[in-house]
Amino acid sequence: MAREKPTESSASTAMDIPLRFGADPYIWACWLYYEEGLTQGDIAATMGISRATVNAYLADARERGIIQISLDPAQLASLHLAQELKRHFGLHDCIVAPTRDDGDALIDRLGAVGAQALEKIIRSGDRLAVVWGRTVLAVGERLKLSGLQDVTVYQATGGTASTLNSTPQQCAWTFAAAVGGRCENILAPILVSSAEVRRLLEEETLLSQQLARLSTVNKAIFSIASLRPNSTVHQSGLLDAPGALQHYLGNKAIGVVAGHFIDERGRRVAGPLDERVIGVSFDQLKSIPARIGVAGGADKVPAILGALRGQLVTVLITDAVTARGILRADGVTDIDSKIAPRQRIETGHDSSRRDKVKKFINDPQDVIDEMVAGAISAHARHLRPLLDYPRALIAREGPRPGKVGIVIGGGSGHEPCFFGYVGRGLADAVAVGNVFSSPPPDPIFECVKAVDGGAGVLFVYGNYHGDVMNFDMAAEMAAEHGVPVRTVITTDDIASANVEDREGRRGVAGNLFAFKVAGAAADRGMDLDACAAITRRSNQRTFTLGVALEPCSLPQTRRYNFEIGADEMEIGMGIHGEPGVMREKLKSADDIVDMVMDKIFAEMKPGSGDRVAVLVNSFGATPLMELYILHRRIEERLSAKQVSIAVNWIGHYCTSIDMVGASISVLHLDAELEELLAHPCDGAALRV
Repeated sequence: MAREKPTESSASTAMDIPLRFGADPYIWACWLYYEEGLTQGDIAATMGISRATVNAYLADARERGIIQISLDPAQLASLHLAQELKRHFGLHDCIVAPTRDDGDALIDRLGAVGAQALEKIIRSGDRLAVVWGRTVLAVGERLKLSGLQDVTVYQATGGTASTLNSTPQQCAWTFAAAVGGRCENILAPILVSSAEVRRLLEEETLLSQQLARLSTVNKAIFSIASLRPNSTVHQSGLLDAPGALQHYLGNKAIGVVAGHFIDERGRRVAGPLDERVIGVSFDQLKSIPARIGVAGGADKVPAILGALRGQLVTVLITDAVTARGILRADGVTDIDSKIAPRQRIETGHDSSRRDKVKKFINDPQDVIDEMVAGAISAHARHLRPLLDYPRALIAREGPRPGKVGIVIGGGSGHEPCFFGYVGRGLADAVAVGNVFSSPPPDPIFECVKAVDGGAGVLFVYGNYHGDVMNFDMAAEMAAEHGVPVRTVITTDDIASANVEDREGRRGVAGNLFAFKVAGAAADRGMDLDACAAITRRSNQRTFTLGVALEPCSLPQTRRYNFEIGADEMEIGMGIHGEPGVMREKLKSADDIVDMVMDKIFAEMKPGSGDRVAVLVNSFGATPLMELYILHRRIEERLSAKQVSIAVNWIGHYCTSIDMVGASISVLHLDAELEELLAHPCDGAALRV
């Protein structure tokens, strides 16, 4: 039987193809089949087409050379890079132009993929702000949209000299023509001679109305410029003023967005041009719901990274080389392993096998925001969000004048860690990141400002590269504002490094003890250095080891992120799915506890009469029934050494979404630590 032959144009226009696949349903179908492992029936349901059409797509893709057992390597790499950028920076979407040897200039490739992206983004009734730039103009020149109604294109800044081939005026006109919309130009130059001239111009009714209408924009497209001599910023004349460039470089500016200079964290760098530039303000730009950044080139990596860290971009359009550079510059060191193609293993149809995990979610992109909103509504007595920083949560009781502020934080997916440990006698604030990703520096710094009572602030967080980098940035920001900060990095996971490299270990469920001790010390009125010292001591005396039985599944994919054999267990598994130290045949609960406690005893070296705190923590899917079985054996092992349990916690305290498994943490107490653990506290997930 002849297979059904899809018609590309009709198929691609009928489907809502995800942005990173461009307008090519063949690429989408191949990705779902070869990379995500979906069946043809699942693909048909996902794409909204018939199963016969899916079969035809896959067959035609093989004939066209799109797949050679797997996707074309350059296309595959670009898709993985886009996915990783989207996940790492919490973008709404991302598209990465593949690396090609076809002679096309980078600006042409970015223009082509940018136009593809905007064909899916721009809708009737949109109000689009266009910022000038060569790459932006390249997108506009390749964009062709028909059938839209009531689209208005706004020139986002004043004009420049016509000697620049990508003037703000030209960019706005080009986009208006491409979408069949109305163009509204700003009838003033981007840079005027003085602040007084700008004030007089902005008092003119026509110009003031034009600038005011920029506040109504719902989408914006802009490039991100470096400060290199060949950049558009230099050609525009913005830096012609004597000493301007030196000032911005001296104040750590690394790039320019819409005429605003930014630093490595995407914050606006104040300077001599601030009162002379006419156009969209920095705050106006940040308030636009959809902010499309299109930029590429190795020299722009620091500037693009700054814009991403500052959350100036919601949709990023870049190229593969730049994408790699951005991720590596932000500490993602295992890019190549993440984008390595996976071979699809063909098996017979098994009606009992499910490819996806069922979850109570809406849009996967909204999981974290909806989870945080739910936590705030559920625990309103304990938590409140900061205005403009909904993932920065402050204790309703706790911060007060003269008390050391305690700030904690980390990625989502470990609930009730971290927000469950914010409250009276615990942490004063928490910054929440994306799934298994560090929160950015800005919300951490906002937490600092909110809890600073004049006695300084203590950071307590796990030993992960992203957390260390972003909390360090926030500490630098705090120091610039005169707030002293001390840091305790938790390192309780004995599986992640040997005892000689204790500082290289990960921080896992033993965080709970550190948070409790730090909060109690601050609540008792201890000074900043004393709080840091006792928290550091609790970390040094905490020993954790986890065992995983089944993997966790991420909300974005609803698929397991690694595999464990049916009769296997992984010892030393990290709370993000990091590999453990060994994989063995599944043992009985008592044998597992004995193995874990033997390793803990080897480092802790308890003596007769010692006292400990014990945490038996579920990784998410392991029930209390099994945790109590583990605790029973832990108590037996401790009693055999004449070691008594002063305090214990059994339950879900630091999870890994829905992983099956558990960790055991033991804190070797001294008198002061025991007193601090007994100090009253009141948080959403911990109360004494």
